[in-house]
Amino acid sequence: MTPPLMVLGLESSCDDTAAAVLRMDRPGKAEILSSVIYGQADLHAAFGGVVPEIAARAHAEKLDICVTEALAQAGLDLSGIDGIAVTAGPGLIGGVLSGVMCAKGIAAARGLPLVGVNHLAGHALTPRLTDGIAYPYLMLLVSGGHCQLLIVQGAQDFSRLGGTIDDAPGEAFDKVARLLGLPQPGGPAVESAAAGGDAARFAFPRPLLDRPGCDLSFSGLKTAVLRARDACMAERGGLTRQDRNDLCAGFQAAVADVLAEKTRRALALYLPDAGERPMLAVAGGVAANRAIRAGLETIAAEQAAGFVAPPLALCTDNAAMIAYAGAELFLAGARDDLTLSARPRWPLDEASPALIGSGKKGAKA
Repeated sequence: MTPPLMVLGLESSCDDTAAAVLRMDRPGKAEILSSVIYGQADLHAAFGGVVPEIAARAHAEKLDICVTEALAQAGLDLSGIDGIAVTAGPGLIGGVLSGVMCAKGIAAARGLPLVGVNHLAGHALTPRLTDGIAYPYLMLLVSGGHCQLLIVQGAQDFSRLGGTIDDAPGEAFDKVARLLGLPQPGGPAVESAAAGGDAARFAFPRPLLDRPGCDLSFSGLKTAVLRARDACMAERGGLTRQDRNDLCAGFQAAVADVLAEKTRRALALYLPDAGERPMLAVAGGVAANRAIRAGLETIAAEQAAGFVAPPLALCTDNAAMIAYAGAELFLAGARDDLTLSARPRWPLDEASPALIGSGKKGAKA
């Protein structure tokens, strides 16, 4: 019997510094032994969003502390670790670089194998960590910086069916929160306000539903919220709490409707080759939104597909998902050396055309 694989994972792609230790018995069967996350919300609160330079410095200060705490919680030291997995992109380059350099230092000092993990693959493989679901499955990866519908066929095998051509949903939530004077991060703030609002009061658009395919757009929806807010303020001389709640409820309902319909279309493309147990999974920070989850679960039930949504703690950025993705890569024979580079852009499906365009640093999505 093959002994369990013990992996130390590091994550620093945005504003969460994280380390985790994971034990994998076999692909699809793993246990999180520890997971440590240091958030940076207080550092960025005054700026209305994440400041890359501040984030990078905070990662550099906290990564070694995270590693020490993760090992202690797992009851291990580095002699008990079989490999290091680290987010190597995509993300804010300063943060990604901080994690990669920390991982390289540990790997070089201890003679441990190293593997760079695509942050998006970490999210996309989370349902295998939490529920052990089999390939292939349909994944809606929906977060602050990304939104893609993917058929996941393996740890390095992703087929994109569609994605956002402009803002990601999480980005739209953050921008709407700023428009309405709500705190950051915007997702939880908007969801909380929407709970007391009337989603039918404002007739917000459902972008791209009049066009075929699975691509999405949220920039125009954000602009519609801005115009509705300005109309309310012009009419009333200000914005009441109920106005704010109604705007949030209408916006959230529009996002949920768009994601549900585009996922329905993606299911139609996935199901013919899905096998006996088709599965729809959702991951990423926006997957924590209960209204969005409920809509997706309804769509899955209508199509006789199973539905998996990871626990809320594993929807946002964390190192356990990086350790798991790294473990699957290790078992497949993947290895990186000390030339591993930090990548600001790294599409999962590199064979598909870029959704938002491409530049010197590569495709954005």
